[in-house]
Amino acid sequence: MIKIPKFFYQDGSETIKKQLPLVPLRDMVLFPSITTSVFVGRDKSIKALSEAMASDKKIFLTTQKDPEVLKPNIKDIFQVGTEAMITQLLRLPDGTVKALIEGCDRGKIVKMVDENGFLCVEYVGVAEELMPEKAREAAIRTVKEAFQHYAKLSGAVSESFFKNLDALSAYESRYADTIATQMPFKVADKQKLLECGNIEDRFFLLLKFIQKETEVFTMSQKIKGRVKEQMETLQKKHYLNEQMRAIKKEMGEDGEAGEFRDLENRIKKKRMSKEAALVVRRELAKLKMMSPMSSEATVVRNYIDWLISLPWFRKNRSRNDLERAEQILDRDHYGLEKPKERILEYLAVQILVKKIKGPILCLVGPPGVGKTSLVKSVASATGRAFARVSLGGVRDEAEIRGHRRTYVGAMPGKIIQTLKKTGYNNPVFCLDEIDKMTADFRGDPSSALLEALDPEQNKNFNDHYLEVDYDLSQILFITTANILHDIPAPLRDRMEIIQIPGYTEYEKERIATGYLIPKQLKENGLFETDAVFSKNAIHTIIKKYTKEAGVRNLEREISSVLRKIAKEIVQTNIRKCHKISTTSLLKYLGQHRFRDSVLEKEDMIGIVTGLAWTQAGGELLTIEAVTMPGKGNVLVTGKLGDVMKESSQAAVSYVRSRSKELNIKDDFYKTRDIHIHVPEGAIPKDGPSAGISMCTAVVSVLTGKPVSRKVAMTGEITLRGRVLPIGGLKEKLLAAHANGIKKVIVSTENKKDIKEIPKSIQKQMEIVYARDMSQVLENALLNV
Repeated sequence: MIKIPKFFYQDGSETIKKQLPLVPLRDMVLFPSITTSVFVGRDKSIKALSEAMASDKKIFLTTQKDPEVLKPNIKDIFQVGTEAMITQLLRLPDGTVKALIEGCDRGKIVKMVDENGFLCVEYVGVAEELMPEKAREAAIRTVKEAFQHYAKLSGAVSESFFKNLDALSAYESRYADTIATQMPFKVADKQKLLECGNIEDRFFLLLKFIQKETEVFTMSQKIKGRVKEQMETLQKKHYLNEQMRAIKKEMGEDGEAGEFRDLENRIKKKRMSKEAALVVRRELAKLKMMSPMSSEATVVRNYIDWLISLPWFRKNRSRNDLERAEQILDRDHYGLEKPKERILEYLAVQILVKKIKGPILCLVGPPGVGKTSLVKSVASATGRAFARVSLGGVRDEAEIRGHRRTYVGAMPGKIIQTLKKTGYNNPVFCLDEIDKMTADFRGDPSSALLEALDPEQNKNFNDHYLEVDYDLSQILFITTANILHDIPAPLRDRMEIIQIPGYTEYEKERIATGYLIPKQLKENGLFETDAVFSKNAIHTIIKKYTKEAGVRNLEREISSVLRKIAKEIVQTNIRKCHKISTTSLLKYLGQHRFRDSVLEKEDMIGIVTGLAWTQAGGELLTIEAVTMPGKGNVLVTGKLGDVMKESSQAAVSYVRSRSKELNIKDDFYKTRDIHIHVPEGAIPKDGPSAGISMCTAVVSVLTGKPVSRKVAMTGEITLRGRVLPIGGLKEKLLAAHANGIKKVIVSTENKKDIKEIPKSIQKQMEIVYARDMSQVLENALLNV
């Protein structure tokens, strides 16, 4: 004999634990005393019904939390469900089972098991707390009024239902459950009502849900009414428009038909790709079927205009004269021999091959060196149209590939827009500031450029707005950037990099004399006789009023001088020759903005002149070192980056390891602290190229030997004292020459880079190639 366990409530009352087969329900909640049909398709649920029919026809039903779960466990179902009686079972042809079920009592699951291929649960009954008679009457009356109000608004409840409902007024639990079944509550709300054992609380919940549903229904009816009014207005407008069209047709003034004829004529005359021609004719046929006042008609009309307006096959006739191209490049730009040579090689290949397909050029250099104007000169030299798109700050992929036409105000990307403005399909296309693009949640524009800049793919460039392939292979793309490593690697891989270095002082003087001064005289309305710059004045502007690799600020300062002269001429009404000297520059430009030189007046201990590279060109970098009584601490200051700090640590470690060879006391690190400082502490500094300079400063201060102020150095140091090569050598040596340095120490491995240095500068400067620190110290330290 099976012993049936007992279950006790918290109030001490007891109830018997029962066991029945389980059928989990989806998107429905069954209340006690309610009869409904359930369609069952899962094997375990069908077996559970069969097991119930074979015994006492009782089944336990509860609702799944997530209806998408196919094999629910106890965590996937609500713990409170309904004990029910199967009154009828019908197997359908598709294998599912239809069961007519009547709810009996609430039950709370204690345990669920999977046995013999179906789910089975142990449960206990849910105790119900009855209401006092007056409270029951008040609750029933309030809920009934709210329910009648909802039924009147929705019209979804019959009069006969209310007659049957009145018969249940003595059974408040059944009364609440019957109303809850009729209301279109959410499953979660119905489950809350099922789980509520306190009948008074259940009535409050039921009233709350009925009132909420009434408000939602009222609001939805208002919205439907507004939509209906708008639809009626649109239908009225459409009817009137059709009448106007009929009247105009009778009067011979069918303007819309005239517009369609105009579009058809433009399409016939326009030479387009087969795909584009097919699409534009299909869109025109669609447009004819639309109401002219609809928003969709405007979108289609704009799309057709874009397709017709694009230069599908219209080309500039290119000039294949390499000599003339070279003359134009030399006329527009002074110096830049290597970039010019590479561009001429590129053009020569295009002339021979008769095709554009080839590498995409990328001009990389500091601001103001003439990258964008060089691209303009290429367009002028080849006789092509010039197109430019600035990519600085572009962060949306749609800026490159366009928006899809489903969006309001959609437009093609910048490439297609610029081609429409240019009117030709083979311009010289400058993608300016390609290193300034950024990515965010709207996409990565640099990835969108991969297709456009790949010679193997850009023949079938697909703009999201056009949705037809456009041939970009005839375009000569040239990009510009300031910093190479800011360009994403996949994009950088598709381009051939041409470095454009900064100008030397000599080159800046020639550019100012031959290009900038004549240009600014013309722009400021002056004649050549109105202002004459002395050579010293130009040199002073370059060194003391500007600090850049290019000539943009130089041109700005020259323009500032000439504007003041123009003001004098207008105020005095007297034209005379203004001779601009070093002295008169103070009057026009004010005090000097930059120091002429950072060299010390005498050779000093612990002070070394290093060389640094910046975006504006090369600079001298003073490095100071001192020692003081202490415990061997090394302090490094001057707003230095991690790499530079590690270089200082490597330098000190090298000195400690070679203390005997350098004639330094072995225990200096126990009694002395070392402080290394790089002045101009507000400016961030980083990089390994100051390694040998820091090491020299430390050796100088520990040995008491001064460092020659006429010697500058640059190179990375290893723990073994090897001198490694660095970058930016040309800019660094130009800065050293400009500041009166007579000797520069560099790594032996940088010997190959010296070819880029003008020979005139090489003759005026001794360049020492060092393999290790001993050679550096030999050339830098003075024997006192």
